[in-house]
Amino acid sequence: MSALDQLRIPIWREGLAAFERAALMRDAVWRGQGIPHGDGAPVMLVPGFLAGDATLGVMAQWLKRIGYRPCRAGIRVNVDCTARSLERLEAQLERFVAKHGRKVTVVGHSRGGTMARILGVRRPDVLEGIICLGAPTVDQFAIHPLVRAHVEAVALLGSLGARGLFSYSCTSDCCAEANAQVRAPFPEHVRFTSIYSRSDGVVDWRACLDPAARHIEVRSTHVGMAVSPVVFSVLAQTLQEYCAPELVAA
Repeated sequence: MSALDQLRIPIWREGLAAFERAALMRDAVWRGQGIPHGDGAPVMLVPGFLAGDATLGVMAQWLKRIGYRPCRAGIRVNVDCTARSLERLEAQLERFVAKHGRKVTVVGHSRGGTMARILGVRRPDVLEGIICLGAPTVDQFAIHPLVRAHVEAVALLGSLGARGLFSYSCTSDCCAEANAQVRAPFPEHVRFTSIYSRSDGVVDWRACLDPAARHIEVRSTHVGMAVSPVVFSVLAQTLQEYCAPELVAA
C-alpha cells in the first residue's frame, strides 16, 4: 500500500464514533429487540491496538443481555508482543472451554481481529468461529500514517527495553511464526467472517478482505465498530449462524 493510499484513509471520520454510540443507546438492537438471542454460548472479545478489555465493555454488556456469555481476553492495553499475547489468549480459550463445556467464538477488533485469525489457525479444536471487526489481516500495515506513527513509537519503546511492549525485533524473532499464521491457510471447519467499512478511518478496508473469510460491509468508523448498532445487528445474526442455538427474535 502506497503512502498516498494511506493518506486517503478518512481518519477525520473517527470523531463520529461518539455519535454511533449515542445512536446505539437509542436503537432497538441495544434493547435486544428484533434480533436473534443466544443460549449462553461463550464469546471472547479481543480489543484492538492501544485498547483494552474495557473498550469492548458496551459490546460485552449487550451480548450478555441477548443471551451470550461474554469472556474477557485479559488485555489491559493491546501493545504487547504478539507471541506473548497469543500464549495468554490460548490459555484463556482453554479455560473458557473447560468452564462452559463448549467451543468459543472469538470477536476481534482491529489488531484483536488479526490475533483471532491466528488463533483460528492454531486452535481450531476450541473455536466455533471468529468474527473480525476492521481487522487488516491481508496487510497489517495498511493503516493511516498517524496510526502507523503510534505503532512505531510503541516498537521503539519496546526496543529500548520497556516491558510489556512489542519491539522491532519481534517481527524477525519471537513473532515470526505468528506473523506467518496471519496469512496461513485457514481451517475450513472454523467459521470466519470479516466485517469491514469503507468509512474506516484507521484501516484501509481492502486489507480486511481476507480470502478465507466471508465479507460483510457496514457503514461505520473504525473505533465505532465497537458500539455501532449496524455492527451489533450483524453480530447477532452471525452468532446465530455460528452457535446454532434455539434462538428467539425478541
